[in-house]
Amino acid sequence: MSLSHRLATAADETALRNLIMLAIDKLQTSFLTSDQIVASRRFMGLDQRLIEDRTYFIIEREGAMAGCGGWSRRETPYGHNATPGRSDRMLDPASEAARIRAMYTHPDHARRGVGRHILNLCAEAAHAEGFLALELSSTLAGAPLYRACGFQEVARFSDSGVPLITMRKNLQ
Repeated sequence: MSLSHRLATAADETALRNLIMLAIDKLQTSFLTSDQIVASRRFMGLDQRLIEDRTYFIIEREGAMAGCGGWSRRETPYGHNATPGRSDRMLDPASEAARIRAMYTHPDHARRGVGRHILNLCAEAAHAEGFLALELSSTLAGAPLYRACGFQEVARFSDSGVPLITMRKNLQ
C-alpha cells in the first residue's frame, strides 16, 4: 500500500487534532507514565502556523489519514498554538537549522514508513529553501525513528515532566 501526501489546510484541523491526540495517547504508553501522557497533551499538538506557512504535510494511505508532520522556518522548536515560549522569528538558513515539527502517526499505521516519508518531504523542502540542517524535539517514542534517519542527540530536557531530546541532522 503506497503512501501519498498533500499539504494540510485549515479544513483538516479537526481531523489532525483527533489523530494527534490518538497518537499521543496510544504510541507513548510504552515510554511515559499516564501522568506524563496527560502532561504531553497540554503542550503537544497542532500548530496552525505550520498550516498557514504551507509546511505541514498529511500522509495518506488508501484515502485514510496515516500521519502528519512538517517543518518550520521559524524559531519555535515544538508545541501547539498556545505553548509558552513561542517565537515567530524567522530562522537564518545559512546559520540555523530548520525545525521539524508536530510529527504524529496514526497508531494503525505505525512503523509502516509514514514518519520516514514525512522526514524526507521536510528535508527536501527545507533544503530547497537553503537550510543546511534540521533540528527537532523528540519524544522518547520518536527517537528510534529519528536516529534511524540520521539524527543525532544534542541534549536531553523535559517539559512539564515529560522527557524530550533535541536532535539534529545535517543536510549537506
